[in-house]
Amino acid sequence: MSSAAILGAGPIGSAIAHRLAERARIGEIRLIDEGGAVAAGKALDIRQAGPVDGYDTAIAGTTDLLSAAGADVIVFADPVADGEWEGERGLALVQRLVRAGTSATFVFAGPKQTSLMEAAAREGRVPNDRLIGTAAATLPHTVSALLHVETGLSGAVVSVAGRPPSFVVAWSIATIGGRLVTEVVPAHRLASISQSLGKLWPPGPQAIAAPTAAVVEGLIAGVRLPVTASVITDGEFGARGISALMPIELGNRRILKRALPTQSPQERTETTSILSRRV
Repeated sequence: MSSAAILGAGPIGSAIAHRLAERARIGEIRLIDEGGAVAAGKALDIRQAGPVDGYDTAIAGTTDLLSAAGADVIVFADPVADGEWEGERGLALVQRLVRAGTSATFVFAGPKQTSLMEAAAREGRVPNDRLIGTAAATLPHTVSALLHVETGLSGAVVSVAGRPPSFVVAWSIATIGGRLVTEVVPAHRLASISQSLGKLWPPGPQAIAAPTAAVVEGLIAGVRLPVTASVITDGEFGARGISALMPIELGNRRILKRALPTQSPQERTETTSILSRRV
């Protein structure tokens, strides 16, 4: 049976657990939080909503962090008492799970976890194809929503690259209503939307839950189309060991393939500049 473990029953972890349960594509969900019975209580709430919302996904709560080691995918979220897993505390948990023998892919859902994801590769020695960040994966949807409001049109297709909290929108290839966005929206308005992304960061728990659930399911079941998420660079954009948002293909509980996003020369230079500041 496929399984996903979510480390932290705070707002982010609970939202991800609920979204996965609703979609009913994972055999078992483990919601894990050391804070007493909070994980068990939230798991019970999600399970009891199943008959009303039309799902019957197995979900349980526990306080045992190392019970995550046997899951297919481990999601780092936000314990109720301490907030997001990050810093030395987060890295210590990564290392504990590695020592416990886990072969799971680590999904970092929190917007504060970019540095932890990089440390997991650098110090935790977790292979790059088992590290994915999902908070920044909300940004293409955010930009699309802003374009819909700006133009009154629907069907926006947008690519975003970068490393939180700095991002580059690929306006050169973005489309809406079957037309290039640059033909519909004035350049100064596009610049305003780009500048607003920093102010809209970080995304909220519900926004994070949607792409995180899609990534977890893609890792376990595979997906036909690429998804956008943060990965650890291995030469892309001229950087190594840095988290960067790009299209990836998932399956067999790993990142199967990654690709540089299509960008204009100026957009590529801007993205490279963002990442080079982190080297």
